Amino acid sequence: MGFFDYLYIVVAILFAFMTFLIVRGNFERKFNKDGERLDLIENESKKGKNNEKSKN
Repeated sequence: MGFFDYLYIVVAILFAFMTFLIVRGNFERKFNKDGERLDLIENESKKGKNNEKSKN
């Protein structure tokens, strides 16, 4: 195998690794450690606060 064949394999491995890191980073940003979506948790807490104000 020539130099460019080895280079192609290294680039493919680096591409897969970088893609994995990007997907993992996005997952960690959107979900907490329990697997719950952070944006839905914030919305539920806001709804609860609004409901408490309207009851009083």
